[in-house]
Amino acid sequence: MLQTGSVRIIAHCGGEVKRRFERSLFSKLVIVNTPEPMARPTAELGAAFLLYAARNIDQYRCVLRQDSNDVYDGVHLGGGDACSLLGNEVGMIGFGRIGRALVEMLHGFNIQWRVYDPFVPRKLAAKLPVRFDSLSSVLKRSSLLVVTAAATEKTKHMLNRERLATLRDGATIINIARGSLVDLDALTQEVESGRLRCAFDVTDPEEPLPLRHPLRTLPGSIVTPHIGGGGRKTRGEMADAAMDELERFFSGRAVKHRVTADMLSRMT
Repeated sequence: MLQTGSVRIIAHCGGEVKRRFERSLFSKLVIVNTPEPMARPTAELGAAFLLYAARNIDQYRCVLRQDSNDVYDGVHLGGGDACSLLGNEVGMIGFGRIGRALVEMLHGFNIQWRVYDPFVPRKLAAKLPVRFDSLSSVLKRSSLLVVTAAATEKTKHMLNRERLATLRDGATIINIARGSLVDLDALTQEVESGRLRCAFDVTDPEEPLPLRHPLRTLPGSIVTPHIGGGGRKTRGEMADAAMDELERFFSGRAVKHRVTADMLSRMT
């Protein structure tokens, strides 16, 4: 247990603070986090997953490892199975820093984003190419679905077996948020059946994903080792942001990213 004593401020190099400090400390101390440097790199990974899934690259890679060139005939005659992000609709759950960074990053693709997030101001729809909708509608309409929401008690297994079943056949779920938002066992069964595909940077309840877990090798499954917000450059930027907060605090200026107890219920 942390003894506050002469401690006045804690600057955390990262975004998640809820599970690191007792709730009472948020009123006794100034606790700040540094989430901004991670938003764009995490969104970048989401963009990579979206492009990979939309153009069906993973399937083509698998086919070209086989001892056949029949795929070329199919592509030349019928155009192949790949679609495109250009001008298409993409579903999104959660519209915080990462979701907004992803929309900004892919602006030139003319994507129409259908978003579920009951907490963000609806006026954002006037400035960005997004349409806010119910969760059920987003799920039913999405062939590509990006998960960027916070992990809270209310969002645990938001994508459970029943909701996964409402997704279109062939849909891809891209999770660059937290693993707990998706029921991993239910998703694994859907991917094993070939009905759904996935691209994940995070898993729950186990991370790393067990060595013999099916999603490591199943066709239609892409898993990365929690690299979204990582990288030395990003870590250096988080350290700089933490130092900036400390300098602001001890020079008598207001900090930028204080986390209060009232904010915890909506935070990872």
